[in-house]
Amino acid sequence: MKVYQRYLAREIYSAVTLVLVAFLMLFAFFDFINELQSLGKGNYQLRYVTLFVLLTLPGHVYELAPIAVLIGTLYALTLLARHSEITVLRASGLSTAAILGTFAKVGLAFILLTFVVGDFIAPPAERAAKQLRLESMSKVVGQEFRSGLWVKDDMSFINVRTVLPDSRLEGVRIYEFDKNHVLRSISEAKEGEYLPPDKWRLKDVAQTVFEKDRARVNRLPEAIWQSAINPEILSVLLVMPERMSVASLYRYIRHLKDNQVKTQRYEIAMWKKLVYPLAALVMMVLALPFAYLQDRMGAVSVKVFAGIMLGITFHMLNGLFSNLGIINSWPPFFSAITPSALFLLAAAGMLWWVERR
Repeated sequence: MKVYQRYLAREIYSAVTLVLVAFLMLFAFFDFINELQSLGKGNYQLRYVTLFVLLTLPGHVYELAPIAVLIGTLYALTLLARHSEITVLRASGLSTAAILGTFAKVGLAFILLTFVVGDFIAPPAERAAKQLRLESMSKVVGQEFRSGLWVKDDMSFINVRTVLPDSRLEGVRIYEFDKNHVLRSISEAKEGEYLPPDKWRLKDVAQTVFEKDRARVNRLPEAIWQSAINPEILSVLLVMPERMSVASLYRYIRHLKDNQVKTQRYEIAMWKKLVYPLAALVMMVLALPFAYLQDRMGAVSVKVFAGIMLGITFHMLNGLFSNLGIINSWPPFFSAITPSALFLLAAAGMLWWVERR
């Protein structure tokens, strides 16, 4: 790196770090206040509240990274412009293309940070936070339907009344059909325990087998059930698709496709996980035109406020296009990349306008 590149990198890194830490402290405070409502339920004590808030921080880092990069870069460049350092660099022959090349090098660290946190740190931390909260409050995983969780596995439909935080199952019903979609058997078990790699130990099993014009009931103290369903698939209940890792999303999408279930939401989430880290670089490009407008705009605070508004707009567009993609069955890649593409086009338009001025 050249001297000016190291200087720009140092200023941007320090400003982004400051903004990100400030955001994390703010969000942690709000999360802490929100969790105080549940303090005292079961064994949910203050130390568990604090640990829960700490475990949710990686998820906030992932979500806030592009916004922090935008505001931090905007703040750093505005200060440099205020002291005429940007003007000196440009007067020395440094072109906009050269500055963008520097941004590409500096932004690589933000891209890697966002991807690593979002794919390897945030998902297990989020899952651990939810499990800690559920176990401390002596609660179970909430289900989408009153009858419990429903999952399709090949020619079987599985109904689970309760999924415990340690992935044990309570109230298991397995409806097995043949290739002609005729019900062959119904198995009911009081409890299910996972046996890696692909089996479950069911306890207190009552199996009703349908044979032509009669039914036969078998009662077993224990039975082994082989299924593609595993705790990782059930962990979808604990972690939103947007907080899952790319590998987990890919495996779950394959499972849904194998069982002919819609995968739109999870495919959009997977593409967003791949595209979202690149948003950090887009935000750096978007901040550059503001540095060129030091003589035409107000104080640093005005530009920082503009950066905050742009960051909020980006966050809202990200969620909006995900929902629109699900509703309208848009291609998942299109739904994931559109917000970043729109902001990149806006940055290019602003740079063109500033250069012409």
